[in-house]
Amino acid sequence: MSAKAVAPWVRTRLRTAPGAASALALLVLLTAFLAAALPRAIDRYEDRGLRHAVTSASPDNTVIRISGTIPPPPVGDALSPGRMTQGNEDTLKAIPAPLRPDRSQSAYGVRTTEKILSDARDTWLARPEGLPPRFFVDARSAPADHTRLVSGRLPTAKADASSPTAEAAVTRVTANTLHIKVGSVIHVKRLIGDPLAVRVTGIVEPLRPSGTYWAAEPVLREPEFVQSDVNDRDSPHYWYAGLLLGPDSAPALVGATGKPETYNDIAPDPQAMNARQLCDLKNALASLKGGPALATIRANSESDTLLTQLDAVLTLFTSVRDSITPVVAVATFGTATVAGVVLLMAGGLAAARRTTELALLRARGGSLRGIAGRLTAETAVVAVPAAALGLALAVWAVPTGRIEPSLIAVAMVTAVSCLALPVRAALAHRTVRSAADRDDLIRVTPSRRRTVAELTLLVLAVGAVVALRRRSTSAGSDALVSSAPVLVGVIAALVLVRLYPLPLRWAARPAARLRSTVGFLSLARAGRAPGGGILPLLALLTALTTAAFGGSVLAGVADARDKAALYTTGADARIDSVGPLPRALPDRVAKAPGVSSATPAHVEYGVEMPYGDRVAVIGADPDSYARLTARTGLGSIAADALRAPAGAGPAGPGSARPRGVVPAIASPKVAAGLGKGPRKVRVAGYDVMVRVVAVRTRTPAVPQSDFLVVDASGLGAKYPTTVLITGSGVDGKAMRSLVTSTAGPHPQDPPSVQLRSDTRRQLTDSPLQTGAERLYAAAVAAGAGYAVLALLLSLLRGAPERAALLARLRTMGLTRGQGRRLLILEALPQAVLAAIGGALTGWAATELLAPGVDLAGLALAASPATAAVTGGLRADPMSLALPAACVIALAVGVAATQAWWTSRRGSVTELRAGDTR
Repeated sequence: MSAKAVAPWVRTRLRTAPGAASALALLVLLTAFLAAALPRAIDRYEDRGLRHAVTSASPDNTVIRISGTIPPPPVGDALSPGRMTQGNEDTLKAIPAPLRPDRSQSAYGVRTTEKILSDARDTWLARPEGLPPRFFVDARSAPADHTRLVSGRLPTAKADASSPTAEAAVTRVTANTLHIKVGSVIHVKRLIGDPLAVRVTGIVEPLRPSGTYWAAEPVLREPEFVQSDVNDRDSPHYWYAGLLLGPDSAPALVGATGKPETYNDIAPDPQAMNARQLCDLKNALASLKGGPALATIRANSESDTLLTQLDAVLTLFTSVRDSITPVVAVATFGTATVAGVVLLMAGGLAAARRTTELALLRARGGSLRGIAGRLTAETAVVAVPAAALGLALAVWAVPTGRIEPSLIAVAMVTAVSCLALPVRAALAHRTVRSAADRDDLIRVTPSRRRTVAELTLLVLAVGAVVALRRRSTSAGSDALVSSAPVLVGVIAALVLVRLYPLPLRWAARPAARLRSTVGFLSLARAGRAPGGGILPLLALLTALTTAAFGGSVLAGVADARDKAALYTTGADARIDSVGPLPRALPDRVAKAPGVSSATPAHVEYGVEMPYGDRVAVIGADPDSYARLTARTGLGSIAADALRAPAGAGPAGPGSARPRGVVPAIASPKVAAGLGKGPRKVRVAGYDVMVRVVAVRTRTPAVPQSDFLVVDASGLGAKYPTTVLITGSGVDGKAMRSLVTSTAGPHPQDPPSVQLRSDTRRQLTDSPLQTGAERLYAAAVAAGAGYAVLALLLSLLRGAPERAALLARLRTMGLTRGQGRRLLILEALPQAVLAAIGGALTGWAATELLAPGVDLAGLALAASPATAAVTGGLRADPMSLALPAACVIALAVGVAATQAWWTSRRGSVTELRAGDTR
């Protein structure tokens, strides 16, 4: 007869403690979800950032231009639609992977490369300043797929090199600007013979004006008002417009002026790009620009030249990403450390609760291997399904990104969760004993091994800090550098654990002399806390350090964006105009809602200095401009230093010499060039004698260039061209409407209104930066959440013992208020120690690591406007104080809650015969 089967260990344990199993499952589920979602979230925002970098760049920089010379007449069918379509297909097939062309926005055909002067007989074309227009002529593929017909029809007639006429279409903007109508004839000059008469058969509207098809040649979309002499600001302008010929008319451009060429404008497909393929993308572009791919293209077609700036766009993205990654890695390491500590604490709490059970098993002959194996199986039954569910939730929540890093991260979480309890139990029960020895925090003496381990961590922390300060995050990162704040927090936790008994002993002596025993008893209880309290302190200090450092990073990012926006606008808002603004405009702007002040200024750009450079000269009222500089903090000046003497100014009528010397405030480069003596400068057609009296690095009117600021009364030009506005509630739409109604119509160059708030929002448009910033904030928040769990686990470990203590003391006359104060005072030493230590450690970590942390990549989009702004790290008081205060408040709240809950239960419930608590 067989013996009755023994109840399975795992099933029995799970039925005995379902609450603990559920709590462990929830903790593992949450940790696995975060661990799996992190790498996928990084992949997602990097992919979006790369695609945004490509799509937001000018199509002229991202398009791959392949061009070739037109064969001399007769060209035969070399330029026929069939041959050109086949050549385009061969070229597209030669594009190496992973670079993929966007066929919908790519184009090919024949175009001119130089501006074609309109014929003298076309006098009906618009000539606003007396000069005839120039034309760009393009026989472009598939015009019907990219246009909406407004009037007429698309060009369909065939034409060759000998044809006297051809058909073309123009956009509506071009037609309205140059007075072109359906049926108009424009004569395009040829090298030999009569001009080609191009008849406009249709007026069209681009379907996607910002797409590469149109934006790669913007003159096809809308005409440009071009200055005839770029070196002479007063030279007249002319219109430069595009004519869109039909594909069948490509041979008609043979022999035309303007040096026509065949071309393939290949638009890259951003949606086919991902950040993990950056190296492969760069290799593909290198092959196109001078490698096997270019050789293949040349062998299959007449094309011989390939130009693109897409590799520069990818290089710029890489530099920004590489500057962001180390900063994000700091938060990731901190959160991962705190999460790992919390998992270890959960295992430690379970081992502490089962100390008597495990000691009994060892006393009855249980082996360490057998007990550890059963504990591992017991934990794995709960942890493995929870981790798998966390992984599935992460894949569902973040559907894009690699799966391999997520699998590795979840495997690590599962391993720590399954091994924390058995390893802790095996270490605690290496020897057989009948009861657990006391391991009070005050009585436990650190072993030599622990001392060696702590010294090793100290060396690593010093090395990480020194490496980060020397290399900076802009030079890349590794695990040691990214873990610098975490290591600083770990060292601080180890130091605090060693120093913890000292303040308790100092406070216990005066507390023993008090009439009330609550204070002394609470300090004695705090001193008898388990010696394993290093884990809660480690979790709290690491989390507080990461939160303080992360808050300082986010504050530094906000400061850098505020500074960049201010450096761009010079004030809260500004109005700029090429020509004079109405004199009444500043007063009307000053009365607008949300406006505090409006400072007019005359800005003359490109003024030649005596030493040869061209700079901006600003004429402003000294009093209002001084107030503006004080409000903005950009080169604060004194009004008296800028005020011109009475009678000083430009040369008057009949006088060849300026009247007096006008004081000026200059940028460092201008001041060095002008020297200390009076120098004559010609501004707006007037000669002015100036002397530099002060030097400032920036000024609100032109915050990003060299300048010379003078009193407006000392300039010949008195009218304002710029209005600088301060105020916290400037409405951009209302301001633009006010400017338009006051300034009147400006057909070519209307006044522009730029708001500082709009500029700041543009700095956060990049998905790479916003994604990294959100991930950083989420990592800091997750670390703070794990710190709360660590504190709760620390308090829960001693909760049964505290409940029994209160029950015993109540039988001796302890009141509810005294019991509440006892538990609060018992929890305060460790909480206050962690809060003060965390705040000090966060401040020290920020100050130590600030020289090596560059936040410019995380805060600002790479552009010339933000190149001068540096993202510095500074300690943020709110980030230091708020988490520390929350730790103390949480400890007090948990202790008060336990005291209240224990008081509701009877003493009989807590006190049982044989209870060793």
